[in-house]
Amino acid sequence: MPERTHAGPIEGTLIRRGDPGYDRARAGAVWNELMPERFPEAILEAAAEADIPLALAWARAQGLRVSTRSGGHNWSGSQLRDGGLLIDLSRLRHCSIDAASATAEVGPAVTGQDLVEALAPYDLAFPVGHCPSVAVGGFLLSGGLGWNSRAWGPACADVLEIRAVTADGRTVICSETENADLFWAARGAGPGFFAVVTGFRLGLHPHPAAIMTTSLTFPLADVERVTGWAVRTARDLPVNVETALVLAASGEATATAPPGPRITVGATAFAATRDEARVALEPLGACPFAEQALSRQRPEPTSFAALHDGAGQAWPRAHRYAADTLWTAESYEILIPRIAGVLAQAPSGKSLVLVPVQPVSPDPALLRNMAFSAPGESYLVCYAVWDDPAADAANTGWLREAMAAADPSGRGGHYIAETDLEAGADRARRSYAPADWVRLQELKRTWDPDNVFHSYLAPAT
Repeated sequence: MPERTHAGPIEGTLIRRGDPGYDRARAGAVWNELMPERFPEAILEAAAEADIPLALAWARAQGLRVSTRSGGHNWSGSQLRDGGLLIDLSRLRHCSIDAASATAEVGPAVTGQDLVEALAPYDLAFPVGHCPSVAVGGFLLSGGLGWNSRAWGPACADVLEIRAVTADGRTVICSETENADLFWAARGAGPGFFAVVTGFRLGLHPHPAAIMTTSLTFPLADVERVTGWAVRTARDLPVNVETALVLAASGEATATAPPGPRITVGATAFAATRDEARVALEPLGACPFAEQALSRQRPEPTSFAALHDGAGQAWPRAHRYAADTLWTAESYEILIPRIAGVLAQAPSGKSLVLVPVQPVSPDPALLRNMAFSAPGESYLVCYAVWDDPAADAANTGWLREAMAAADPSGRGGHYIAETDLEAGADRARRSYAPADWVRLQELKRTWDPDNVFHSYLAPAT
C-alpha cells in the first residue's frame, strides 16, 4: 500500500527507522561491506520520479535533511547520514538509446555494465566507470574518471542535459542553455549536489573498432626503475591509450621470485583498427628490462565487458573497503616510490594503489563548464581491501598512514568521488579549484537556501 505524505501518495516505499525492513534498506544502500555507523531517520525507495517532489515536501515538513544514492558505491558512505531522509534511486534504471543522434537517456541507477550492454548493438560507447557495478548517478555527478577518459575527457563532459528535482520540489531541465548554473554544478559537485537528478541525456562516441591491452608485472622492489620508464613512456603514447600502474600489496610466487608485493604496468588502446592499436602499444613492448618481468601479457584484443570483468576481480563484492585519492604537483617519480614503501606494510594483502598516468584529457575544451577539477599533475587512489571485521581499525588506520606518507605536506588535492571525506575537514574543499569551490557554495545557497540537502560529509566533531 503506498505511503501517504501530506502532499499525496508515494508510489515507492517509505521506511522509518524501527520499521520492519529498515535494516535491510540501510544495508542495501551501501555497496561496501564496511557499514558506517550512521542512521537515516527514514529511507525512501523511490519507484518513479514523481515520488521525489512528494518525498522532499515530506522531509521539509518533518525537518529532515536529505541525501541520495544511486548505486551506493561511495566508499565513505556519504549517502548514510544521521537523522535525515535517504532517497534511494536504485529503481530508476530506465535506459533508451537513440542511435541516429548518438545519445542515450538513462536513469541514475543504470550501471556501467548496463550501459555497455545497451550500447553494444549500436556500435556506440561511453566512458563508463572502471568498476562494472558503479551507477551513473554518483559517477557522473562527481565528474567521472572512466575508460578512455584521456581521449574522451571526464564522463561528465558528455552529459548534455539533466533532469532534476530541486529543493523546493520543482522538476527542471538543465543544460548549457537552460538552468546553466545548476548544470555546471551537476558536472562535478558529487555527494554535495543540491538537487535530485532523476535522468541524464548523454552524448555517445563511436565504439572503438579495436580495443587491445598489454601489461608487465615486476617485484615492487623495482618500483623506481619501473616508474621512471613507465611514466616517460606513457606520456608519449597517443591519447587513446590509457596507462596505469597498479601497486599490489601481495602477489603469488613465480619461477623467478617468491610471493610479495608487485607493480604492474598496464595499458589499453582504444583504436580504429587492430594494427593501429598494436602500433600504439609498441613502446610498452620495448621495455628495456622486459626480460626481468615476473609476468608479461603481450597485446591482445579485449572489450569493455572484459575490462569490466578484470576490474570486478580487483574490487570484489563482499569485501570491506576504505579509499582515498590524491592530486599533487609532485612527480610520479617521487610520489609512487613514497607510497610503495607503505604499501609493503599493508595489513591486508588485497590492498592496492592505482596510479593512472594522465587520467583525464588535458584538453580545455573537454573540461569547460563543469565543477569537476583536476587539482594536480599526478594522481593516485589508495584502496584498503579486506574481509575481516576485526581488522577494520588496522586497515582504515593504514590507509590514512599511507596517504600521509604520499602527501606529507597535506596540501594535495582530491577527487570527490573516492576521497576519504572523514579524514579531514578540508577534504571536500581540496577536491576543487578555489574559485570553483566558492561558486559551489554560492549556488548551494541559491538553489537550496533552506539547506534541505546534506552538504559534504566531514569528520565527526
